Parts: sequence; C-alpha cells; structure tokens
Amino acid sequence: MHKTNIDEADLLSCEHAVGMLRAQGITPTRQRVEIASVLLGRPQHLCADQLLAQVNREDSLVSKATVYNTLGLFARKGLVREVLVDPTKVFYDSNMHPHHHYYNESTGRLFDVPDDGLRLEAQPASPDGMAVVGVDVVVRVRDIDR
Repeated sequence: MHKTNIDEADLLSCEHAVGMLRAQGITPTRQRVEIASVLLGRPQHLCADQLLAQVNREDSLVSKATVYNTLGLFARKGLVREVLVDPTKVFYDSNMHPHHHYYNESTGRLFDVPDDGLRLEAQPASPDGMAVVGVDVVVRVRDIDR
C-alpha cells in the first residue's frame, strides 16, 4: 500500500482489507483494497468526495466513478451503511451496528447518537407480508449563534 498523510493507525492493513472483501464475495482489486483500507480502518462517516480525497492524497489514482461504484458495492454487500442526510448528500458509515446519527447542518458533519441517547418506544405495524428490518434516525442539529 502507498504511504499517505492519513494516520497509519487508522488504516486497515492490505491483508485485512483483502480478507474482509473476500469474506463478502468482493474481488479485491487494487482500488477496492485502497478504499477499504481508508474507510474500514476505524468507525467513521465519510461522503464519497471525502473518501476520494483521502484515498488520492499521494500517488494513488482512483477515479471518482470508481469510488462511487465501490461504495455502492460495499453497501450492497454489507460492509458499510449508507446514511442519506438530504437528497444530495450520502455518508458511508463503517460502523455496521444499529445506531442513529446527528447531522450538523452548520458544519455538514455526521456523528453517532450515543447508544442510550435515543429510544424508540413504538414502531408502526408492518404492512401485511412485510417485516421491519431496521430503523434509521437522523437528528438534524445546527450550531447556535452566540
């Protein structure tokens, strides 16, 4: 793997990234391994442009289309969660455990609601022939002008 300005502790080793991809039935191309190494190295929320910038910090040349296609593949295979905060902004969350999010409209930052920070007391009944598979809540916040 090439050297980047990213903290090396936050990167997944190439071998670990390859193993994670293969475990999900994903062919580990160089670009996919580089993207997985950055995105899956720690719990984080990145949009495609942020990930593209981090992957391409040094000598790597991963295209924007490759990043978008790879993120879609990773989401379909269960490696990341897509968190839609508005029709034009999608974050990719490397934490696959069920949890909710805050979205700061002032800064554009997405971050986790603490595990005990939100409790849903009731859910609507599922339509006939369907089962609830998850509930995703995004709590929108804004910086207070002081």
